[in-house]
Amino acid sequence: MPKLIIDDIPVEVAPGTSVLEAARSVGITIPHFCYHPALAIAAACRLCAVKLLDGPVKGIQMSCALPAQDGMVVSTTDPEALKMRALVIEWLMLNHPHDCPVCDEGGECLLQDFTIAGGHSRRRYQGKKRTFQNQYLGEGIHHEMNRCIECYRCVRFYQDYAGGTDFGVTGSAGRVYFGRFQEGQLESPFSGNLVDICPTGVFTDKTGRFRARYWDYQFAPSVCQHCSVGCNTSPQNFQRETIKIVGRRNDQVNGWFICDRARFDKGYLNDPQRPREPRLDGATCGYDVAVDAAAKSIAEFVRKNGADSLAVVGSPRLSLEAMILLARLARAAGGARICYFGDAAQQQGSVAAARLLHEENSAHIREIEQAQWVALHALDLIEEAPMLALAVRKAFLAGAQIFLVDGNPIPERNTPPFKYAAVESLDDVPFEGGGKGIVICGAGRKDPELLAHIASSGAKLVILQPGANGFAAGLLAQEHATSPLTELVAARQVRGVVCFEADVPEGLLSGLEVLASADWRRGPVEAKSPIFLPTTTWVESDGTAINYEGRAQRFQRSRVAGLPLKGLDPKYYGSATEAVTLHPPRVHRKDIPGGAERDAWQVMAQLIVRLGGEPVVEPLAGKWSALRSLDPEGEGVRIFDIVSGE
Repeated sequence: MPKLIIDDIPVEVAPGTSVLEAARSVGITIPHFCYHPALAIAAACRLCAVKLLDGPVKGIQMSCALPAQDGMVVSTTDPEALKMRALVIEWLMLNHPHDCPVCDEGGECLLQDFTIAGGHSRRRYQGKKRTFQNQYLGEGIHHEMNRCIECYRCVRFYQDYAGGTDFGVTGSAGRVYFGRFQEGQLESPFSGNLVDICPTGVFTDKTGRFRARYWDYQFAPSVCQHCSVGCNTSPQNFQRETIKIVGRRNDQVNGWFICDRARFDKGYLNDPQRPREPRLDGATCGYDVAVDAAAKSIAEFVRKNGADSLAVVGSPRLSLEAMILLARLARAAGGARICYFGDAAQQQGSVAAARLLHEENSAHIREIEQAQWVALHALDLIEEAPMLALAVRKAFLAGAQIFLVDGNPIPERNTPPFKYAAVESLDDVPFEGGGKGIVICGAGRKDPELLAHIASSGAKLVILQPGANGFAAGLLAQEHATSPLTELVAARQVRGVVCFEADVPEGLLSGLEVLASADWRRGPVEAKSPIFLPTTTWVESDGTAINYEGRAQRFQRSRVAGLPLKGLDPKYYGSATEAVTLHPPRVHRKDIPGGAERDAWQVMAQLIVRLGGEPVVEPLAGKWSALRSLDPEGEGVRIFDIVSGE
């Protein structure tokens, strides 16, 4: 363990730690641009200069590329080091547009911060600035090449880390250019991360340009809801509109990055067509009026038909809190049936995964990155869990063999960033020494016997769930011995349903009486329901989600519910007339326009009370109470001990 002294502070770090990282470990920030913890060292920007006063190395050195060694005496404030950093900043700014006060990176620009920190405030260069032509890089990313300081972070991420091939660096000397040979949509499904890693605003989120400054945003730690990986994100909101979604570091789940779907697929959160008002028989009403009507409808239905003719239906879109209360609501209704899945094949795969996985055989992302071989069983990884493709690529680059077992041809747009060998069955995969091997498959529509066979192989497992909270749905479906809605309907065991954020196909509803529903998006259930209660989305609520590996993570409300204050661009509306109609009313009022939504678990809690059940003080009760203190900014906890009652 090297021991060194940085600015008179003794530091002991792990072998291989750079001087820059060692300084950071004791709270000393050395200005830098090209260094990024997730990328290889480039030492391209020359800004992290420090002076070595004593030890095995002497003089001015680049701290990001210098491993910490025993006996080093480092000064980050030596006049020579400060002078060099100031000069570096000055020549980095020679050709920069120098328009920081008005650019859309304001408040998020490392160049702005370090220019000020470096002491450069007056331009001596009087020559003509170099200029570049920007490129169209797709609907997600805006290109502003004149801001580039040639730190190479973008190309190191895009090519080396993400395996992209359509973006790179051309030119030489002062004409180095970062872009494509021909302008066009970036092909990598991880291209949006250029926005996060670029320190100067060459790449910015086109979907949120010039909408708000960093200090204007409301944001909170959150968890992506697009697949079961559970990547950590931070939605950035301004005046009740989600403007941007950025990645949030969690080394146990997604590292530093997120996929483009997580970053850019957010239109539904701001959708002006979202149902935002409670309805009773097609007419808008108060929330409590709708809850009273729903409770009355449920009670009457149970009295006439019996509780076992009623099903309360949820889905993997619900939070863990709501899933737990779904069972309590069923009991309050006299013993109604519970459905966490509509489709039988999805339930059997999800339940099997929840039953088969445990602390020892469930693989997380670090174990995937260090695997000796990875078998993708009948899987389109880019479609079902994009971020795991980067973990598999890391293993591939380290020498792991990758197999695609019994898989359909992968569409060209979803070509993974690693080479693989297609084999017919798991028998063709070398399972010997399976401790370092990992099988990745999907739970949805998988035969439980096949999953059990895979689990018996000795390899570690990744079983991807159908939905962001599919693992929790599988656990609770197993605990309560529930049946999927399709089976109950086929057996004519259910005549009425109450749905909570459930995607029930229209055909399945033809023989059912929908008593009430609660959701944040439109669909066949919402259209048929005589009583409708709007619920909040995941950016408007607190909750808990359990990812594919059994890791519980807390997400927090990052904005209040309600119509965006500004309204949306007319292109998002059916017509200009509709855009005007849906704009929030410009009148003084205490309540938020369109802000009647409530969390799904709160709706259930109200129904439970109205049906004669005990008031719900805290949805995470019993064995789940261990999750109440879960830190939303932490790495999450695996729930296997909680489930087993240990």
